Amino acid sequence: MAKVIEGLFYAESHEYVKVEGDCAYIGITDYAQHALGNVVYVDMPEVDDEIEIEEGFGAVESVKAASDLNSPVSGKVVEINEALEDEPELLNKDPYENWIVKVELSDKSELDKLMDAKAYEEFCAK
Repeated sequence: MAKVIEGLFYAESHEYVKVEGDCAYIGITDYAQHALGNVVYVDMPEVDDEIEIEEGFGAVESVKAASDLNSPVSGKVVEINEALEDEPELLNKDPYENWIVKVELSDKSELDKLMDAKAYEEFCAK
């Protein structure tokens, strides 16, 4: 059973959103990293890029597949997790500690479209 953390928001495309004030950390879920296998590369946007809800903002590549990252929210990238450039495997170690991008949210109401932990667990069990 994949680890799901209470208090985060989850997208059907297996990204999570951790909100802190007007900013959100976006990463991939434990379910996603298990499905991908050993992560070897993370393609991230640039700081100051605008990302739109449900649009691609990067990709995660593993030894067996490449998976596009779809943004669960809209906003401006204020930080990328530079540690992933040298150690993409951090996503396998703990995907919730090792977020991919931090964005300044442009529309907090978009969070209402995402699942809570319980709904995401049920979604993954299907």
